Amino acid sequence: MTRPERGLIIRDPVARGDLAAFVEHALRLDESAVIRLRARSDGAVMAWVATGLDVLAVRVIAGALTPNDLSCGADGLARGLRDIDDSGHVDPGYPMDSAWRGALPPDTGFSHLDDVPAAVLIDLAGRGAGLAKEHSSAHGPPASLLDQDVLQVSSGDTAVGVPMRCVFALTAMGFVPESPDADEIVRVRLSPTWLRIDARFGSVYRRRGDPALVLR
Repeated sequence: MTRPERGLIIRDPVARGDLAAFVEHALRLDESAVIRLRARSDGAVMAWVATGLDVLAVRVIAGALTPNDLSCGADGLARGLRDIDDSGHVDPGYPMDSAWRGALPPDTGFSHLDDVPAAVLIDLAGRGAGLAKEHSSAHGPPASLLDQDVLQVSSGDTAVGVPMRCVFALTAMGFVPESPDADEIVRVRLSPTWLRIDARFGSVYRRRGDPALVLR
């Protein structure tokens, strides 16, 4: 079968549901969110979004993408997922490649620091949400709360703080179950330029040094 000039092929209903959930959470954070889709060398597709917290979020799904890198509106992609045809083709909507600014993290080069119980992240997010509600203004939670390191993770001589921004992004994107099992973990990885946190349903990345370079 000839692949379309532009779009996704997702034949697996589970993968379509995974992407739809990702897009739904992205729209809750920003109704004008832009999704960047990139094909991986192993045949999977990575869906990226800027969370509005200077943190990037990504979910990997099984599918085929043409071209190998494109950006689209989350609303358009949501419509395409609802209107999917029998071939599994998803129309991502109007091209928005110029709307995505900034580099994506590399696929490799991350070292594993440690694993953290997912329940710890859920608890931190709940406490942070209470503080945010108490101290927020019309512009949202104060930067001092978002920038606060709420977790320290280390391995050998390497240590890194996990800011509330990353915790909020993980939970807002639905990457951690709301009531995780006792053995559910999130994995913290580090590169010279990125902090990466992997959870069951997706990962978040925070640029080290100058996070404002990540996106608009």
